[in-house]
Amino acid sequence: MVQDAQGSKAPVQKLVDKIAGIFVPVVLVIAIATFIVWMLIGGDNAFSQGLLTSISVLVIACPCALGLATPTAIMVGIGKGAENNILIKDAESLEMGHRVNAVVLDKTGTITEGKPSVMDEVWMDQNKSVEYSPVLLALESKSEHPLGEAIVHYLNSKKIESGSVDSFKSVTGLGVEAMSQSKTFIAGNENFLRSKSITIPDHLKQLAVKFHDQGKTLIYFADNAMALALFAIADKIKSTSASAIRSLQNHGIEVHLLTGDNAHTAEAVAHQVGIKNFKAEALPSDKEEFIRQLQQQGKIVAMVGDGINDSQALAQADVSIAMGHGTDIAMDVASIMLTTSDLESIPKALTLSKKTVLGVRQNLFWAFIYNLIGIPIAAGILFPVNGFLLDPMIAGGAMAFSSVSVVANSLRLKSIKL
Repeated sequence: MVQDAQGSKAPVQKLVDKIAGIFVPVVLVIAIATFIVWMLIGGDNAFSQGLLTSISVLVIACPCALGLATPTAIMVGIGKGAENNILIKDAESLEMGHRVNAVVLDKTGTITEGKPSVMDEVWMDQNKSVEYSPVLLALESKSEHPLGEAIVHYLNSKKIESGSVDSFKSVTGLGVEAMSQSKTFIAGNENFLRSKSITIPDHLKQLAVKFHDQGKTLIYFADNAMALALFAIADKIKSTSASAIRSLQNHGIEVHLLTGDNAHTAEAVAHQVGIKNFKAEALPSDKEEFIRQLQQQGKIVAMVGDGINDSQALAQADVSIAMGHGTDIAMDVASIMLTTSDLESIPKALTLSKKTVLGVRQNLFWAFIYNLIGIPIAAGILFPVNGFLLDPMIAGGAMAFSSVSVVANSLRLKSIKL
């Protein structure tokens, strides 16, 4: 990925290529014009001076520095990112990052550790607990969601033997469903049960309010008629999440929390990490639409996620960032991948983008200034004043030095602190 990215072109490089395509013919015209002018006004040495000056113009205007300005900075910047656990897939993302003014964060596995654990288990009938726990274990064993993994780990710790299910179906953002003993069973959130017209007993509803206020995520287990059990799951917030979010906000970047979890849990997590803007109970399509709405407001949006249900939003975002422990599809869609689960890497990635783009602009500035100053001198503009003509060998040395200066300026990126 790093090698591919270092070989890719940033949008600014495409612009530079177009400029170089115009610049070279213009220099050829200037060189020819220089020779003609010297032939007309050069006197006894007109031909030799015209030849030397036109060659000096061609040599000093060689667009090496212009061609090196962007790719050297991009290559060093991407390498610097890799050293800091930031894998950048393409140069465009690196260039776009410094313009980001809104960051949208998924909750599970992004702000939180993504290792939720079951804190409370409530069955309406303990006899059904013995009968149906194996079915629940078999059902959640087929799920790839961290909440499903938490239930699997919990039931395994109780030495529950897995049952068997068939016709398994995962409904992204809602839950999972399967058949067992000619009966349908589902595990998922409250919205999933409502969509199936499944009754939730008052006792479970009362407990759900209590668990919600504690910031816990709820998973219901039900047959095709009624909720049988309720599991309250908590996911520890990463130690660096609050400081990383504060760092983004200090740089004037809006931070949003976007989650498929319930509003109570979303609010509790948002409050703990200092996020004012959050949206709960968001399906994958809702997440994508949320990103689009921010873009319609003129925001340059970075989306950070790790799950299958984040992939649509990642694809929609201007800059997409996936956590390294995430699902394959999230990492495939994302333009930047963090090899650690540390959110501190996000402000580092945006800082790296800013520093790299600044390096590119500095390189382009010096490349253009060099030519603006060098070409007239090479053409002999100083000859009427002090009799100075630039030797082609000196022009060649100056041209080489311009390229060295651009590369040296790019290499300074290796020493920046993220």
